[in-house]
Amino acid sequence: MSQKITSRLFLKKSVERVRAEAGAQPFKRVLGPVDLVMLGIGCIIGAGIFVLTGNAAASFAGPAVLISFVIAGVACALTGLCYAELASALPVTGSAYTYSYTTLGEVFAWITGWLMVLELGVAVALVAVGFSGYTVSLLRDFGINIPPELANAYINSVNTGEGVRFVTGQGFNLVAVIGVFIVSILLIIGIETSVKVTRFVVMAKILVLIAFAIIGSQYIDTVNWTPFIPENEGGFSYGWPGVFRAASVIFFAYVGFETVCTAAAEARNPQRDLPIGIIGSLVVCTVIYVCVAAVLTGVVPFRQLGVADPMAVAVNVMELPWFGLVVKLGAIAGLFSVMLATTYGQTRVFYAMSRDGLLPALFARVHAKRRTPHIGTLVLGVAIALAAALLPITILSDLVTLGTALAFGIVCISVIWLRNERPDLERGFRVPDVGFTVKGKWIGLVPALGILFCILMVAPLLLDIVEKAMRGDAIPAILLGGYCALGAAIYWLYGLRHSKLAAGDNSVESSEFRQESV
Repeated sequence: MSQKITSRLFLKKSVERVRAEAGAQPFKRVLGPVDLVMLGIGCIIGAGIFVLTGNAAASFAGPAVLISFVIAGVACALTGLCYAELASALPVTGSAYTYSYTTLGEVFAWITGWLMVLELGVAVALVAVGFSGYTVSLLRDFGINIPPELANAYINSVNTGEGVRFVTGQGFNLVAVIGVFIVSILLIIGIETSVKVTRFVVMAKILVLIAFAIIGSQYIDTVNWTPFIPENEGGFSYGWPGVFRAASVIFFAYVGFETVCTAAAEARNPQRDLPIGIIGSLVVCTVIYVCVAAVLTGVVPFRQLGVADPMAVAVNVMELPWFGLVVKLGAIAGLFSVMLATTYGQTRVFYAMSRDGLLPALFARVHAKRRTPHIGTLVLGVAIALAAALLPITILSDLVTLGTALAFGIVCISVIWLRNERPDLERGFRVPDVGFTVKGKWIGLVPALGILFCILMVAPLLLDIVEKAMRGDAIPAILLGGYCALGAAIYWLYGLRHSKLAAGDNSVESSEFRQESV
């Protein structure tokens, strides 16, 4: 009996089935390589630089947050190469979820998909909180004051002598909720409209960040960089432990290239264009991140950056009111584009899971005219809005990092598995063949290092959560444990019983692709 259950949990999709599903998608193939690079940049450059850099510097790394960016960037570059190979071999919506379904089996596919839901959904909530911070700051410049209880979360983080603690309050971040609902409406209208909006705001925020780096470099006080690595104050507060903890925080900042993979069903030539979108967006964003972070920590003492709008703080130090308006507008546009791109990615993951029968069918319903999964988008929008209204940036960033790192690790494992099981499979892009063999199995250096770096991202985070729980601050542990328990319950009670693969449904043009007439 146990053997039967085990074989059931590890059912795999065939490569041929996955490729057939890629050809049977109901979406419009309208995205070219430039669109995919823009989608990646639109999702990558956002809360990571506009919000989390300040929090990571203030709470953990100080000026050495630049090293943290390099560590996180290397981890993402290694994983990005693995994503590029899988995306060229299996150009289908669902990204890491679909890859793990093909290589590791259904239970791992569910775990990966549920982690991606955590990663992408909470990422949008986090960005919405940053969007709220900059919007409130900009409105204040025009004499419009938003009451604090409508711009702050119900749970808030407080810096104490023992580190960061979490307390409950009476807030409800209505500004963040409004931002999420605007994004959801745009995505329901259609991908072409969303791409046009993304192109515009991506160019706007890149120009703003370049201007910030150039103008801000003239206001750098090198005293703010001394000491570059502040002395450790216990736990993960500064020193090298803080540098790695900060890397786990800003690891989220690179999640955008994964969203490129979720666009496979809407790419014109996915086997060629997806690797271009992934690698191109990673390179552009890493350069921008390091330059802006250097200016930010050089202009403002790092302990003053633990706010939702650190770049606004830096511009205030420069005493350039006109430029402050430009930066805030750029930040709002940038964060909005991230919400748009990341929510798009999450709806496509839910679509893929629903198509396979692991989630209710409503998430796979596609609007007859708009060709978008409109019901799923609306449901997810409500869930994301609630998270943005109730949770602070600190908790959100940790949850995103955990989901991201674990999903990335599974992708690296999938590359190794697919190379050994299907060496003959056509791949538009391949990670370098450098590696070694263990009992006749190829272990690639790039995916192996990717797995190692993902562990380095997760380890400080989990240790910090455990440490907080032992001090009586159990909110992060409760949220994480509750989310995992909910995922296990949904799979056991619904997915296990409704899996199309387990039921022997080999059709790729069945009810999961049905369109809903209006």
